[in-house]
Amino acid sequence: MPSVCFYFQVHQPVRLRHYTVFDKNDQYFDDYKNGSICRKVANKCYLPANRLLLDVIRRFEGRFKIAYSVTGLLLEQLQRYSPEVMSTFDALAETGCVEFLAETYYHSLSFLYSHDEFVEQINKHIEAINYFFGQRPRIFRNTELIYNNDLAALIESMKCFDAIITEGADHILGYRSPNFVYQPKGCKNLKLLLKNYSLSDDIAFRFSNRDWPQWPLTADKFSRWVSNVNGNGNVVNLFMDYETFGEHQWEDTGIFDFMRHLPEEILRHPDNDFKTPSEVIQSYGSADTVDVPHIISWADTERDLSAWLGNAMQSNAIHELYRIEKKIKDTNNEKILGDWRKLQASDHFYYMCTKYFADGDVHKYFNPYDSPYDSYINFMNVLDHLHRRCSGQMPGDEFRPAPGNGPTEPLPGSAPDFNNLPDLQPVE
Repeated sequence: MPSVCFYFQVHQPVRLRHYTVFDKNDQYFDDYKNGSICRKVANKCYLPANRLLLDVIRRFEGRFKIAYSVTGLLLEQLQRYSPEVMSTFDALAETGCVEFLAETYYHSLSFLYSHDEFVEQINKHIEAINYFFGQRPRIFRNTELIYNNDLAALIESMKCFDAIITEGADHILGYRSPNFVYQPKGCKNLKLLLKNYSLSDDIAFRFSNRDWPQWPLTADKFSRWVSNVNGNGNVVNLFMDYETFGEHQWEDTGIFDFMRHLPEEILRHPDNDFKTPSEVIQSYGSADTVDVPHIISWADTERDLSAWLGNAMQSNAIHELYRIEKKIKDTNNEKILGDWRKLQASDHFYYMCTKYFADGDVHKYFNPYDSPYDSYINFMNVLDHLHRRCSGQMPGDEFRPAPGNGPTEPLPGSAPDFNNLPDLQPVE
């Protein structure tokens, strides 16, 4: 029978306020909106879910185990707006049944553009997790499960991680199952855990869909699906956004009742158990090597970077953001550096996505702007002002690359080539 590995991504961005070209204020972030959303999600998701899972852990006397990755951006907001949530995470940490993972502190795409910044953010996140929860993470997850061979090599070179997790995308696995531990190509010690996206998405996306043939999804039905993995895998990796509970799937869908009863149903099978990611890699050897030369993620049907870098607006915004890295850091100004890093959150580029059909509906649901174009204009207005702050230019100076210098290119082998993207068209 398989082990079940639950991992939850816990994140909220720091949203920008409406910012025009005439603004001269260096307060870029909407404290009122960020506080309101943080408290709302805390009441709908974080508090009830944490209390529920804490109760389940205690009820099963340590047989139920889970893992979290909580971004630094959210940790800062919880301290400020919902400190009671921090208390419940602390209580979970003290059970010994909860593992906290490492990622980029600012939930950024920095791996694609600046390895130095990427490593700095990981180290900052490790220190935050150690400070708040008394753990030094041994498992790494990159923002949005973005991954390729180069990322694995970089993470192994840091010599502080035992494994990395990513999407169990069909096109990288082929005939193989995500229900085994693997090894990244070119790595000697690092292990790879792959999300079982089919079973994960049954909970995260299809749970309340009445048109889904398997609706309603009950705990006993799902536990049978998990047990059916027996003979075709050692572990079922259920990776999802924590906001699945209460925010994406509202309480009245029965999602909390489902989660309350699921551990009992899975543990009815005497050979089933729950493991943290670290326990999984300690318990099972690598079944094979997985080669991922091209970047994957857990987003949308394509499982690629198009949610954040799929159009010219997104490409332009992120190139301009990382182009000024040296200038930002040369200021030795913590406020300027912090503002720049908050702008790196992947959400800002997600809001600029112009996708349509099913994925587009998801993008529109999470977008606080009236259109992706409004998001782009607002972001660039902020970036323009930030650039002038760190360069000493007077308000009104234009923000443009230095003569002869184009935008910063992504690191070799790390991101698609945007040199041939069409020029932006004026918004009608």
